[in-house]
Amino acid sequence: MKLVTRTDDYTIYQRRDSRYAVQGANKAPINGDEKVAILLKHELVKAPEVKQPEPEPEEAQEAEAAEEATEAEAPAEEAAEDAEDAEDATEEAPADDEASD
Repeated sequence: MKLVTRTDDYTIYQRRDSRYAVQGANKAPINGDEKVAILLKHELVKAPEVKQPEPEPEEAQEAEAAEEATEAEAPAEEAAEDAEDAEDATEEAPADDEASD
């Protein structure tokens, strides 16, 4: 292991696999959150970026619901118009039959 930094409280070594080992003043290994804090302090590792929750899915769901409501109304209106046209056609059909007699 290669010595990177030595302080009164700990020693940082770089291992052959490019990772870091931290030993305390009593030669005991330091691990976990304390090790991460030390390595971040010396800028040997980068902290992962915290992903912000995206509000887009909620807005997209609302937009989809609005589109579905609009689509549901449109076929109902078309069906009503078709029904009116069918009624008009049935009313005219008997009138045509009577005129031909």
